[in-house]
Amino acid sequence: MTIYINMKAAGKRKAILEQVPYELPDGVATLRDFLTELVKIEVENYNQKGTDVQVIPYLTKEEVEEQASVGKVGFGRVYSEKQADAAKAVVNAIQCFEDGLIRVFQNETELKELNMPIELHKDDCFTLIRLTFLAGRLW
Repeated sequence: MTIYINMKAAGKRKAILEQVPYELPDGVATLRDFLTELVKIEVENYNQKGTDVQVIPYLTKEEVEEQASVGKVGFGRVYSEKQADAAKAVVNAIQCFEDGLIRVFQNETELKELNMPIELHKDDCFTLIRLTFLAGRLW
């Protein structure tokens, strides 16, 4: 089933969200199942990133300028040969949700319980928000 995840557009300074399609297997019945499948897909994508070898790596002038505006210019490759562990990543994602570091919305509804049953409909749009702590001093 195809669902969409709102993601911050890569290389954009402004908070622009793009809907990225994901193909989920059948049998996703709870938020826990949803997060597990999503993490597995992302780990697989990460592990495949950088496996193709460019003979002559280069960036166009436009790519350099766009990346420079964000603050980092690179080839988007993973240079470490270490592969991500899907099982550890799933445990980490579930723990982050339980600790309140991740919020999940299905269309306009926040999903608050891991074992809560969810119904996936074609073209549903999910938004995952990672909360971060801000450090500072007030003197």
